[in-house]
Formats: sequence, C-alpha cells, structure tokens
Amino acid sequence: MNLSARAFRWTAQTSLLLTLLGLSSYLTVHNYLGDEERVYREGAVTEVAGHGPVTIGKIRWQLDSLQPYTRLVDKEQKEITDVDHPAGSVIILVKVSVTPLDGLKMNDGFTCKAQLRDDRGNIWENQDAFGYELATYCGDDDRPIKRNQTGKIAQVYVVPASAVPHLVGIQVEDLTERRRALMTW
Repeated sequence: MNLSARAFRWTAQTSLLLTLLGLSSYLTVHNYLGDEERVYREGAVTEVAGHGPVTIGKIRWQLDSLQPYTRLVDKEQKEITDVDHPAGSVIILVKVSVTPLDGLKMNDGFTCKAQLRDDRGNIWENQDAFGYELATYCGDDDRPIKRNQTGKIAQVYVVPASAVPHLVGIQVEDLTERRRALMTW
C-alpha cells in the first residue's frame, strides 16, 4: 500500500469517526433538550425573573419579601398555632403581589400556588396560617382579589434550619404552558 492510499484511508476513517461522534452527540442532546414535557416533569426552571413581575397561568406575580422567622404572630402578637412547626425548623414568610388577569377563571376566588425553592433543587409547599394579617391563599373570602387588581398575599413555608442559607426564592408554574418561573430574593 502506497503512502497516498494510506493517507486517504486514514482521512476517511477519521471523517467517519467524527461524523458518527457528532451525530450521536446531536441525537442525545436533541432528545433531552427538545422534549419540553420531560424537561418540565424533571423540575427544571424555564426562566428566572428576579423579583418579578412574571406572568404565568394568567396571573402576574411580584415577589415583595422573603423573611425567616422562629414563630409567626397575628395582629395582637399572639402566636399562630395552625402552622406545623417542628423543632429545628424555621418559618419562611413570603409576601407577594398577585394580579389575576383577563381570561382567568375566578368562580369563588382563584388558586395561586407557589413553591419555595433552594439552590439544591429542593422545594417546599406553602401552608395555610389562619389569623395572619394578610391572606395566605388567593381564594380568601375576607380579602378577595379582583380581576386586574393587585392584591397582597402571604405564603408560609416551614423548612429545616439548615436549608435557610440555601433558599433562593419562589417558583410558580403552569402545566399547560410548560413554564416554571423562579423569582429570586
């Protein structure tokens, strides 16, 4: 075999190897990144919105504050005992402004759900705290929020004390839009 035939064969083999490597990389990444439903199911945040506002699911959200507390009190400074607060945990009080927009179904109030998230991907569901000065859910009969008007609500979360330094904000999501927005503090 002469030198030019060897060079041609080596070039062809290298080209084939690079083509196959590129094709397999493309197919692997394309299947993962191209599947919005799978990315959403795995809990990926699709956008980071700072303090907000962010509109998701026909509700405009604005993060006003995120504060840790050892106990939660009402207007008369009496402890709110509704919150299940085991030893070694911290209460995180998040105040948000929500605005239901045109097209949102508002029969008896509406549902607005946010989750507290840390930098390790852990999430916590909010708890109701009856007796707090702000509504703790959007369907509060005493303090209703009307369409296209901004209302203030409080979201109450109970987290382990070790998680507090890792908290980054709250996430809101909508399955039909396959969007998950993170509002950071």
